Amino acid sequence: MEYLVTQSEMKQYDNNTIIHLKMPSLVLMERAALVTVSQIRQEKGSTPFRVLVVAGCGNNGGDGFAIGRLLMLEGCKVDFVLLGNQDKCSAETALQLEILDNYGYKPYDRIPQGEYDIVIDAVFGVGLSRNVEGIYKEAICAINELDAYVCAVDIPSGIHADSGQVLGCAVKADLTVTYGFYKLGEFLYPGAGYCGKIICGKMGIDEHGFFGNTPVWYTYTSLTDLKFPERKPDGNKGTFGKVLVIAGSDNICGAAILSAKSVFNIGAGMVRIITSNKNRDIVQQSIPEAMMTVYDSSLWMDGEPDSEFGKEFYEVLNWADCILIGPGIGMGPESKWMLDSCLNKSRLPMVIDADGLNILAEKLNLNEFLNFNMYENPGSKSEEDCDKNERRKVIITPHVGEFARLYDCTVSEVKENLTSYPKLLADKLGCTVVCKDARTVTASYDKQQCYLNITGNSGMATAGSGDVLAGIITGLVAQGIDADEAAVTGVYMHGVAGDMADAACGKYSMMAGDIMEQIKELLKMYAD
Repeated sequence: MEYLVTQSEMKQYDNNTIIHLKMPSLVLMERAALVTVSQIRQEKGSTPFRVLVVAGCGNNGGDGFAIGRLLMLEGCKVDFVLLGNQDKCSAETALQLEILDNYGYKPYDRIPQGEYDIVIDAVFGVGLSRNVEGIYKEAICAINELDAYVCAVDIPSGIHADSGQVLGCAVKADLTVTYGFYKLGEFLYPGAGYCGKIICGKMGIDEHGFFGNTPVWYTYTSLTDLKFPERKPDGNKGTFGKVLVIAGSDNICGAAILSAKSVFNIGAGMVRIITSNKNRDIVQQSIPEAMMTVYDSSLWMDGEPDSEFGKEFYEVLNWADCILIGPGIGMGPESKWMLDSCLNKSRLPMVIDADGLNILAEKLNLNEFLNFNMYENPGSKSEEDCDKNERRKVIITPHVGEFARLYDCTVSEVKENLTSYPKLLADKLGCTVVCKDARTVTASYDKQQCYLNITGNSGMATAGSGDVLAGIITGLVAQGIDADEAAVTGVYMHGVAGDMADAACGKYSMMAGDIMEQIKELLKMYAD
């Protein structure tokens, strides 16, 4: 697991390390320079390069001057540029300039004409919060025009450290060496597209500087991060979970197949699919391991099913350990009845996806409706009297369009507030929210920490990919993983499977089935 820190968090950890742990800021600066030079050498070798350091007056500039000095002492030809009034430099940066002066180096105030192999971008650090203008904008544009390898110090200048937004213009780096912890904005788009390869340099600011204030954001970077269910050697098919998958409709069958297969592939023991009778043959042929219950949508009268299906539906609810509802079910009366029944007649853990979310979004009192149906004995207690542990576990998995309908906002607003809206919705509805985008966010009502997923690729933007994810998450819930952890683990594994599918067939040709098939290979890797 890796923490992703915000501007304010990083400032606090920096101050805690300097003030309370008594680590001198100049020592931290020198260590930051050392790890950066080491990484540059790893990437580019030991050739005596022509180097340009472009620095601002803040401590980020001091880091840049220290990096340039170390490269100069290793034999590189280095030019230094200071943007801004030297009298306004931070104390640490002023001292770095004094050291350079003692070595006989004075900075330019503009980028000189010349050719360079490496550019060190040390103009702005993580504290930037307004648009870049004037000489700083000119310098950033000039850096981007140079035919050189660009190393950004801590974060590319012009990228907002919290949101990843481009503040007017930004340096396009080949390498970003960030310090202490990764910054949230380095993994959010568009900022993620400006960082190049990102390395976190361990230079003295670490968990000891938290003093009880743990970062809100984290991500998984390895299979070893996963909390995966134990595979009991004496287990049977019931041991590993019985999953009810309500998916597909008269004109859609693939969603049922993809989601149900994914439930099986992730390790659940039994699956029963409820779908339209028009899907019976193809679903049975595609996934004979699953049981089936079918309905005839033409027999639905006044929003109610025929008595035979209604009876069987409730029997299946009593059989299952958890429910997935929504992939491809449509917005018809049968789908609305089944969702209402799952919420009102069952207290099983539940994953709601796709059309299930669109049905929910139609409910004007969504907050009251979903919260009411989340307690073991709805109506017997007020919400204030119910302990959080008594709530049924519900996971919703909207993409940004579905999220916008649930939150009653625009898609652009969701994208602009990706780091806040999912947690707000999770708290409002009392559930776990998986907001799917190029960077998927997972937030839960009962946890302060939020997860940002950095696995996956653009090839996964294909029909059915969400059905696979919903199946993975539900299969994990069936095996006993907590809802929040099942959501996070499922999102991470889905992304890794997508990266494996990319390696196997490429982004252009990838289909949801390719992602689903890679789950098997991924689990073999995990077991090894």
